[in-house]
Amino acid sequence: MSARYLYIFPHPDDESFGPAAAIHGQLEKGHEVFLLTLTRGGATKQRHKLGLSVEEMGEVRYKEMVEVEKRLGLTGMTVLDFPDSGLKEMNPREIEKAVREHVEKIKPQIVVSYPVHGISGFHDHIVAHSAVKRLYLDPKADGADWLERLAFITLPDSGLPTWGEDGAPRMKLTGESLIDAVIHLSPEDIEAMKRSLAAYTTYQETIEKSGVVEKIGDRLYFEIFGEDHDPVLTDLAGAIPVLT
Repeated sequence: MSARYLYIFPHPDDESFGPAAAIHGQLEKGHEVFLLTLTRGGATKQRHKLGLSVEEMGEVRYKEMVEVEKRLGLTGMTVLDFPDSGLKEMNPREIEKAVREHVEKIKPQIVVSYPVHGISGFHDHIVAHSAVKRLYLDPKADGADWLERLAFITLPDSGLPTWGEDGAPRMKLTGESLIDAVIHLSPEDIEAMKRSLAAYTTYQETIEKSGVVEKIGDRLYFEIFGEDHDPVLTDLAGAIPVLT
């Protein structure tokens, strides 16, 4: 049975640094996949090289996201205009209200976002994690029985620092035992991720410096909130009775 996924991230390109490969596989299996992005990403340092304002850079990155939507064949995409690099300064209720409205509109069975450490430690990622977790739990408590699973894309703990926007080491992870799903990527999934990353024409220097494709390899790792799977799942829709 097909599932409806909703990926929620703070910035343009968050969906392409890994998740795009899983999204491609899910779409190929006949699932619906929606994307919600909280900002237009206009505060990126790349704007200085291009001589653009935050607003102008946000418009450029939004157009790049529209191209990503086409290349992945997303079921639907919404890009909000909250302040890039400024989510921590917002009233969290504003973020939660916007996310809840979107969740209730889409009615996904599976929601995917960043883990508590945000992978890179960037505060926008961590704020997004908190908002998404709350907006998963509150509707469920209010009877939204269509919500089945909350997953967080993560990395195994190699003992080495993860990377930030500039490709430099930023922080170490702990908790490899929390991984509940390992998605093995086909060559087609990896190519889809590459095409998605290539849509960000203004960001290619950073993408190449990060080495993201090589670091991800042929698998993606996910935590699943409130669940413990041993052996780990190989499908984010696995072991959900209404979907299997």
